[in-house]
Amino acid sequence: MKRSAAQILQEYGPFPGVEQVGGVSYDGRQVWCACGDKLMAFDPAQGEVRRELDVKGQAGTAFDGRHLFQLSADRIQKVDPQTGRVLATIPAPGGGGDSGMAWAEGRLWVGHHRERKIYEVDPDSGAVLRTIESNRFVTGVTWVDGELWHGTWEGDESELRRIDPRTAEVLECIEMPAGVGVSGLESDGADRFYCGGGKSAKVRAVRRPRP
Repeated sequence: MKRSAAQILQEYGPFPGVEQVGGVSYDGRQVWCACGDKLMAFDPAQGEVRRELDVKGQAGTAFDGRHLFQLSADRIQKVDPQTGRVLATIPAPGGGGDSGMAWAEGRLWVGHHRERKIYEVDPDSGAVLRTIESNRFVTGVTWVDGELWHGTWEGDESELRRIDPRTAEVLECIEMPAGVGVSGLESDGADRFYCGGGKSAKVRAVRRPRP
């Protein structure tokens, strides 16, 4: 397994009126964050808040190219990002213990925090199509260039882990600085990961390592 120390490129926040940052997603222009009682979007170039939607969610935000998906208690909500209207809901596979969420290959990939699992989920029915076992708490999920990454946070230690989606073998590990937690994870599709920072109310951009 390849190990490296995280290179934090930029910190955003803490944001006004935000007590925590959970799920994180990226729509190609803005970074979206689940902030408990609302969804917030900011410009990653300037760090300025651009949008706020009255959608509740403590964790797990994803974007399919058109809609946002947001974990809220024991449900996953499909949200119109222009209006904040909830268009549909499906059961969350972890029954309320869910954490990170990502969109890839026409499916939702949902973390189950303390069960240390990642589920491949049908976005229309909520059916669990596959279960991937981890050996650490799962706090964020993202796919980039065919690679499956997830965040962990146990005690004062957090990591970004690349795992084999077939075997769950840990292939690569990026260690965050002590005391810096990862509560949500998303890739920008290139050289950055965006990491939610929990009760710090921050988002951090971390360099994605290349071979």
